[in-house]
Amino acid sequence: MRTVALIQARMGSTRLPCKMMLQLCGHPLIDWVVTRVKAAALLDQVVVATSVNPENDVLERHLAAQGVPVFRGPEEDVLERFRQAAAVHAATHIVRVCADNPLIWGGEIDNLIRFYNEAGCDYAYNHIPRNNKYPDGLGAEMISRDLLETLAREATLPAHREHCLSFIWDNPRRFSIRTFDPPNPFLHRPDVKLDVDTAEDYRRLALMPLTLDLNPVEIISLFGENAP
Repeated sequence: MRTVALIQARMGSTRLPCKMMLQLCGHPLIDWVVTRVKAAALLDQVVVATSVNPENDVLERHLAAQGVPVFRGPEEDVLERFRQAAAVHAATHIVRVCADNPLIWGGEIDNLIRFYNEAGCDYAYNHIPRNNKYPDGLGAEMISRDLLETLAREATLPAHREHCLSFIWDNPRRFSIRTFDPPNPFLHRPDVKLDVDTAEDYRRLALMPLTLDLNPVEIISLFGENAP
């Protein structure tokens, strides 16, 4: 088993342009994601999967200077980008990470990998509070390379190509989809949003006393009992 984290990132976000290089408490957003994903003990490799569009040249140069592997593929066909990246890096299993999640935690990725291995499911997730009690943006999604290849062959709608694992969600009778709650009850905070989609999301996190090594308990403590 070779488990590779593929971090989906690009500079061309319409709601918050160039956000991967925005400074969050002294570090570019992409550095937060890469650093915290690398803390996962059960990953064999961490790769940033971006597109061939020229605006991502600066992202590749920044990551290459730090020795972070970068794969570049189609802009709109993210499913094919992931398929190619998984093949190039010889993954048997893929953990999909959204680069909108600067406070993702390596320990929660490890919890996801353990759960996936024990549950025997097609797809496992803990990145969103859907049928679980996770904060939004602390975890990731996991599938096998074989399933990724199946999706790449069978998913034809543009929405399924752009949102690369949405074909699974839209076919719940065909695929076994599983999730779980955070092992630590203190993290049972589905009301907390940790991802950065908009300028307001960025402003909220940028005003917090965040450091790269904050653990989830420390992060959730910053939100108090009632998240904004």
